[in-house]
Amino acid sequence: MKLARRICEARDGASAVEFAIIAPIFIMTLVTFVAFGIYLATANAVQQIASDAARTAIAGLDAAERTKLANNFIAASTLDYFMLEPSKLAVTVSDDPKNVDQFTVYIDYDATNLPIWSLYSFAMPTNHIKRFATIRIGGI
Repeated sequence: MKLARRICEARDGASAVEFAIIAPIFIMTLVTFVAFGIYLATANAVQQIASDAARTAIAGLDAAERTKLANNFIAASTLDYFMLEPSKLAVTVSDDPKNVDQFTVYIDYDATNLPIWSLYSFAMPTNHIKRFATIRIGGI
């Protein structure tokens, strides 16, 4: 009887058991935060490139010339963004059919080479990052 009471009252190792239960969930949460941080940084970089390409493309007279200017900007610029490959950027420039005074630059980035897809995490976003920037022609 004394042995059973001593076993029930023992608290040695309780912290180790609690840590063993909580640690995997905590580590998966941290990995998910890191993965989403990398994804959001890449998405922000794609948005910045779309904005810069749209500002460059304003000099074009039609959609074909604007597309050429936007692609030339991406090819000529250094694009010093972390984990971003310029070859995986797909640029489309189109006039807005509802408003002839503006055009939009669309960028689709294939993010399948980001290291976050090999991490196990709770939920991951899509592996294609799509962003756009709209520019008015001729001011206000």
